[in-house]
Amino acid sequence: MAMIFEQESRTFSEYLLVPNLTTEKNTPDQVDLSAPICKFRKGKEESKLKINIPMVSAVMQAVSDDGMAIALARCGGMSFVFQSQSIESQCEMIRKVKKYKAGIVESDSNVSPENTLEDILALREEKGHGTAAVTEDGTAEGKLLGLVTTRDYRVSRMSLDTKVKEFMTPIEKLVTAPEGTTLKEANDIIWDNKVNQLPIVDKNGRLVGLVFRKDYEFHKANPHELLDDEKKLVVGAGINTRDYQERVPALIEAGADALCLDSSDGFSVWQEKALRWIKSNYPDVIVGAGNVVDAEGFKFLVDCGADFIKIGIGGGSICITREQKGIGCGQASAVLAVAEARDKYFQETGIYIPLCSDGGIVHDYHMTLALAMGADFLMLGRYFARFDESPTRKLIVNGTYVKEYWGEGSNRARNWQRYDDGGKGGKMAFEEGVDSYVPYAGELKSNLETSLAKVKATMCSCGSSSIEELQQKARLVVVSSTSIVEGGAHDVIQKENDRTAR
Repeated sequence: MAMIFEQESRTFSEYLLVPNLTTEKNTPDQVDLSAPICKFRKGKEESKLKINIPMVSAVMQAVSDDGMAIALARCGGMSFVFQSQSIESQCEMIRKVKKYKAGIVESDSNVSPENTLEDILALREEKGHGTAAVTEDGTAEGKLLGLVTTRDYRVSRMSLDTKVKEFMTPIEKLVTAPEGTTLKEANDIIWDNKVNQLPIVDKNGRLVGLVFRKDYEFHKANPHELLDDEKKLVVGAGINTRDYQERVPALIEAGADALCLDSSDGFSVWQEKALRWIKSNYPDVIVGAGNVVDAEGFKFLVDCGADFIKIGIGGGSICITREQKGIGCGQASAVLAVAEARDKYFQETGIYIPLCSDGGIVHDYHMTLALAMGADFLMLGRYFARFDESPTRKLIVNGTYVKEYWGEGSNRARNWQRYDDGGKGGKMAFEEGVDSYVPYAGELKSNLETSLAKVKATMCSCGSSSIEELQQKARLVVVSSTSIVEGGAHDVIQKENDRTAR
């Protein structure tokens, strides 16, 4: 006879946190949101990798490329660059992220003198920024001839076929610096000469990169940037259970700081084989595994060598695994069950295994609930897909700005490796994800700051100034359907402009 769990399968929306005493120590500016990524002996050592905010972006084509990885790391989190692409292209994304923190960024907007104003406008629309380097061959490594910024042209008074060479600022009028200039020296040059950008050129006049004034200001405004020992941004990479023997060495060489096995169901011999091979050949590499929803799945992956465990099956907004296969568990119940197993494992061994809650986050307060229930950090897809920094197109649908968002189990992603059944050749017999849109929300930084402000405020109401303290003190209550209604605006006629769409 089948085993039936006594506990119901519950979601985050079915719980509320009951406040604890708030003290002088419980103010938002004193809240520490850092979280461990790698297992460690708690009380005796620190995790060898920690993130400064408890958020990582999902291993998804529609979410985590090098652009998202850079933006999120600069805010204190980490991205796991999607694996459903060639090894070469994934490694190139990793290299771009690691190269970025040198402070001298590779120019991604480049034209030749023969390009036109129309090309400049198209490039600005595509890349989202107003500075383009003019090089002899129109590449990022060509001989620098000048720059074009928004101050160099006026669309209403110029023909679109005007050549770049006619309105660019030539190199003779630019302030430049030689290759080898340090970031501090470059910033001093920017400030001393009152310029917004500084091209770095080699001895042959070829463009090495650019240093921007706004990046210096951003760094000062974002002290939580997630950096490695070489002051480069931290980035993770997704891997699968098929080509890991080729992909893992390449990703390590490219500079990936952590790896994550990406699967809808991680309780499998395929993940065991991958984990044991990785730990046998690269014992110091941080690799997470999942997804699981119960104690048995947790213990299995930990015994196989996983450094962190990812929780959640079927809870993502674009995931239809539950309705297609009938497997999974409500995300709140899954986090509570795995956290209980993790705590028991810690008591028995002294080793603390970080947990990542993946899926089920609809509202910002769900983030705090997931952390209170035992997750150390969250993996988010839909949340990050809404921002400028995600790699998908921004469109207007029915008069509203949206961004494309599709699941890795959708036909569009064609990521059969994530749903590998061990059969020969690999295939997807049916879809486990959908192709959709999410409301466009603007830039990552401001939205993330708002979400984290809510998390900190809730933690303060619970008398907690760290995630660990929140987990120890949290008191939860199950809510009824009528109390959910009571919790929102009700019995009033609400003004349309009083609330901002989320």
